[in-house]
Amino acid sequence: MALHNLNLLPYFLLPLISLLSNHIPPAQALTAPSDISALKAFKASIKASSIPPWSCLASWDFTTDPCALPRRTHFTCGLTCSPDSTRVTQITLDPAAYSGTLTPLISQLTQLSTLDLSENSFSGPIPSSISSLSKLQSLTLRSNSFSGSLPPSITNLKSLESLDISHNFLSGFLPNAMNSLPNLRRLDLSFNKLAGSLPKLPPNLLELALKRNSLSGSVPKSAFTGLIQLEVVELSENSFSGTLQSWFFLLPSLQQVDLANNSLTGVEIPKPAGNGGGELVAVDLGFNRIEGYPPVNFAGYPVLSSLSLRYNRLRGRIPLEYGRKKSLKRLYLDGNFLIGQPPAGLVTGGVSGSLGDNCLQACPASSNLCLPSQKPNAICKQAYGGRKGKGKPRS
Repeated sequence: MALHNLNLLPYFLLPLISLLSNHIPPAQALTAPSDISALKAFKASIKASSIPPWSCLASWDFTTDPCALPRRTHFTCGLTCSPDSTRVTQITLDPAAYSGTLTPLISQLTQLSTLDLSENSFSGPIPSSISSLSKLQSLTLRSNSFSGSLPPSITNLKSLESLDISHNFLSGFLPNAMNSLPNLRRLDLSFNKLAGSLPKLPPNLLELALKRNSLSGSVPKSAFTGLIQLEVVELSENSFSGTLQSWFFLLPSLQQVDLANNSLTGVEIPKPAGNGGGELVAVDLGFNRIEGYPPVNFAGYPVLSSLSLRYNRLRGRIPLEYGRKKSLKRLYLDGNFLIGQPPAGLVTGGVSGSLGDNCLQACPASSNLCLPSQKPNAICKQAYGGRKGKGKPRS
């Protein structure tokens, strides 16, 4: 019987009905209409044929409110809502090979803190309207097919802490205002087609990864000024040239450096200072065009355990200090024009790596460190002007 027909009920039941009506649970709060329209546009921008029936997006059925609980059959995964179930705060898709574009209407999800579309097949440009996501802390578009430039408006995301758009087809230059991202800790734009030089970088970076792009020019001090927390720099497989200067290795928190496969012609290695360089653990400068002698100052970095200078144009002798360095566990000097005998501490101290393809004498064949074999005598003599192992190498 309907509650509005109370006049038909016995008088003694009225207190009971009043008590029950006071304990009816309130209606479930509804998702903001702007968020619902954004989610609908988001799903509509993805090709229906690329949505597997078992996937998260397949469960996005808008006959049900997206944030309604419990989610037994609809919106079972892929999004997270605020505690009051009114706003969408995270979109984290499963890697289901979804294909389509990223709708500009994503900007309506103004409470979004995480957007992760990684390991799918999204394509097209990254919409500039993404800059309206003022609460966004993590943007992960890794391993898709996004193209075009990185929109300059992305530098308006002041809350952003992690940006990963690696393994895509981005082109053009890095935005000049990258340093205006005050909270960015991790930046990974590796495996794209970005060109130009490095702009000034965000001041609180911990990790920088720009591997396998087309970046060029020198590694400028102006880009790294003030980065006192930077620990990891991965710039391999680009076209950086010139001399890597001493200031770089004195960045106070620097631990890992990978600048392999570039066109560097020189490197300045300072002695570690009290305010910088003491944390350096691994350095890879292999496959460049670095000339001169193997830098002896690397031996002064207290925790350096891995060093690669392979396939450069180094000459002269391997510093004896390398053989005395207890922390050194991996050393690659192969593919240069080094002469003399390797320090005894290297071939007997359990160091892995390679000293092969040089001009060394008496590198013990019993040591794996001496593989592959040394260069032919004629090549070594030519490199040293016919005086292999005598005096200073010809520059």
